[in-house]
Amino acid sequence: MKLGLLSTAHINRLVIPGAHASDKVELIAVASRDRGRAEAYAREWEIERAYGSYDALLEDPDVDAVYISLPNTMHCEWSTRAVEAGKHVLCEKPLSRHPEEVDAAFDAAERAGRLLTEAFMYRHNPQTRRVAELIREGAVGELRLVRSAFSYSLYDAENIRLRTDVEGGSLMDVGCYCVSGSRLLAGEPETVLGRAYTGPTGTDWVFTGSISFAGDVFAHFDCGTCLPERDELEAVGTEGSLFLDDPWHCRDPVIELRKDGEVERIELDPVDSYRLELENLSDAIRGEAPLLLGREDAVAQARAIEALHHSAETGQNVTLR
Repeated sequence: MKLGLLSTAHINRLVIPGAHASDKVELIAVASRDRGRAEAYAREWEIERAYGSYDALLEDPDVDAVYISLPNTMHCEWSTRAVEAGKHVLCEKPLSRHPEEVDAAFDAAERAGRLLTEAFMYRHNPQTRRVAELIREGAVGELRLVRSAFSYSLYDAENIRLRTDVEGGSLMDVGCYCVSGSRLLAGEPETVLGRAYTGPTGTDWVFTGSISFAGDVFAHFDCGTCLPERDELEAVGTEGSLFLDDPWHCRDPVIELRKDGEVERIELDPVDSYRLELENLSDAIRGEAPLLLGREDAVAQARAIEALHHSAETGQNVTLR
């Protein structure tokens, strides 16, 4: 798969090494709105071609797929433009907080006969797959609760993650992982309750959420852009729990099975999640594997995020089904 990057965003630094390391991906192009910046970036990261506009990259007939790491409000727009230009798309999370925008982007992909997938890299990691398997196998009895957290400290008002005009905020940036992980293990939300602390920039600097699922399963999470660096997930069942100290980055993949007063450490080999998500798209393009994350998951994720935002704004529970 010959890959192009739409933007020179900071997160690219995590994706590029996996692209260079994979024999299924060839990173050949990068685009910026500033040609000089694109050329400097291409030299720095050993990328063959540099373009001074996103449209110019999309016109390159050698590019099979693009990775979109633009600001949140541009995700669906440029995903649509990319598939209409004949490119497959890996779009950085969250695709959008608006389900109708996500649906429209996938409609465009289907019309163009191209693949579109949301870049939740942790979903591709063996640690995530093993946790889901253990839940299904009844390792902790019946699942009753998923609790998770993801936070860090950021106070630069010009950073896009703290800007309202591009729909920044802690829920969109890192809380979406907590929502995604809860949905993976517990199913689709029935009702949600969100609460937010709005910081000086107008975005949610702290967000907490409670989610109810079918079968009397619950989740609660917190996220923040003004809190200490934290990331964890615990799936609690009637007979024990599964604890992950590094559920999202998966740099040190260990699952703790806590049961009957004992702790069993299930250690897995570290794997580059960003490389895995690129290779999944490459395999899917060639018809060698199904796309892990498609329309159904992306739309459901957007519905949950939008419902949580609405709940925080109104102070009311929101029912999704």
